[in-house]
Amino acid sequence: MKYSSTGIFRIGVVVVLVAGLIALALGGYLTPLSRIFLTPLISAQTWVATRFQAIQSLITAPADVSELRLENAELRAEVSSLQVQVVELQQQVAEAQLLSTLVDYARSRPENRYIAASVIARDPSPFMHYVIINRGSDAELRSGMPVVTEQGLVGRVAAVTAGAARVQLINDPGSSVNVLLQQSDADGTLVGDITGDISVGMISQSANVQLGDLVVTSGLGGNYPPNLVVGQISTVRNLPYDLFQSASVQPAVDFSALEIVLVITNFQPVDVTPLIP
Repeated sequence: MKYSSTGIFRIGVVVVLVAGLIALALGGYLTPLSRIFLTPLISAQTWVATRFQAIQSLITAPADVSELRLENAELRAEVSSLQVQVVELQQQVAEAQLLSTLVDYARSRPENRYIAASVIARDPSPFMHYVIINRGSDAELRSGMPVVTEQGLVGRVAAVTAGAARVQLINDPGSSVNVLLQQSDADGTLVGDITGDISVGMISQSANVQLGDLVVTSGLGGNYPPNLVVGQISTVRNLPYDLFQSASVQPAVDFSALEIVLVITNFQPVDVTPLIP
């Protein structure tokens, strides 16, 4: 009984002390004391955690850098691939727009039949102006057939193989086209130059040639069908002692940017040379 009473007494004392501590803690009386004991412990825990994180970062850094480099290389490759796709799509859109324009041009002139061809090469000589297209005799192309774009006259087929053809441009020094100046209703002869310029000669002195006058094929001579746009008069040379006037022409076609052309296949040039006295 004596032992039991002592044990109960101790338990009661402990309960009273615990209750007192709880009451003091709830009343905020133990806060300064807790700060004295907990602050060093918290500081020690913070210091250990910081060092642990630093050591962990040091250990895992090489693997992270390798992964980042690999991911960066993959992203660069993906960006390069997307850029290539964008360029290809832009080219396809431009080609589709050009083809659509050529189709509209062909529909506006139903009297002619056309074959579309791509320009695959250019004559490197500075004294001649030719392009090579990817259609030939297998596509029923023949020498002398006119070549145009939606802008106007390009030239004519000069030589043909089975799968390709050489086109003489109208700005070639050996080119000669009979033309009509629409506003002045005057005939003339369009010739090329080694510089790539084109001009009209053999214009009657009585013709009232104006700047901006539209130049089209006349159909005379049998080498080209009539009314194909060539360009516009840019300058006029008319001297009293000359037998004829001459004029420079701004071509309608940009010969340096030719990509796709149309060959008029139902026009057969006529050689009138033997009939000229």
